[in-house]
Amino acid sequence: MSHLNYKHLRYFWVVAKAGSIARASEQLHVTPQSISGQLAELEEQLGVKLLRRAGRGLELTETGQQVLSYADEIFSLGEALTEALRSGPLTASLPLRVGVADSVAKLQTYRLLQAVLQLDEPVRLTVREGRLSALLGELAVHRLDLVIVDRPMPSNLNVRAYVHPLGDSPLTVFATPALKATLLGAFPQCLHGAPFLLPGEDVAVRSRLLDWLEGQQLRPRIVGEFDDGALLKAFGQAGAGLFVAPSTIVDDVCRQHGVEVVGQIEAVKEQTYLITAERRTVHPAIRAILLAQGLIHE
Repeated sequence: MSHLNYKHLRYFWVVAKAGSIARASEQLHVTPQSISGQLAELEEQLGVKLLRRAGRGLELTETGQQVLSYADEIFSLGEALTEALRSGPLTASLPLRVGVADSVAKLQTYRLLQAVLQLDEPVRLTVREGRLSALLGELAVHRLDLVIVDRPMPSNLNVRAYVHPLGDSPLTVFATPALKATLLGAFPQCLHGAPFLLPGEDVAVRSRLLDWLEGQQLRPRIVGEFDDGALLKAFGQAGAGLFVAPSTIVDDVCRQHGVEVVGQIEAVKEQTYLITAERRTVHPAIRAILLAQGLIHE
């Protein structure tokens, strides 16, 4: 096979994103006939069909979807290179795009990314929050370099990736001093009937927490449910109810939110995972994180 024509590949990339040759023509300021001809040359060069008719538009073939994922990576890296050079060679920094599930504690995220800030080469972090499925979709097309989540990757998602378990932590129950003073009895019986802020349905630990409460025959009064852990803690800081967070960040939670420990739930563990795109070379910043966590070795 001759060398890949990146101009043809870019035309394919824009058509795939736009959904039609006509819309791609408007974006590229090139005639539809020119785009059609260059797409045909690309398919002939690769020896595969990339696009097929779907009504009045176009859709990707299975091979076209695979080629699109590589094109996304190629052109996103090109944009990152242009942005780095625009800043000047002395100030150029290595981009690292991180996705974080809403349910992951912000302090945990900071601790994971600390290793990046200690690299000799300057790193420019871009951190996005969102739901697991959306973040993994961004990872699949290489708009993110890694994702930090609270559950393994769902088996029904066709995403090429590496999943790195980062361990688990028991949960600690927190309350403001004023709310804690109103609790009756010892832990965990004091949870019965107490106002409680529950993690939302998108939070992996929620079902395990509810099972534990049921097993202990405890019925706290649920006053709110939150997918976003930071928002849950803000309500907890205001005294709206008891809340849980990983025991590994107890001191930070108490100091930052002005709350006290009510008790620890050893039987319920919150898990954290690092998911990285399957690439042929490892991003230096991701390598630093994996080294710091003991997941790989020099």
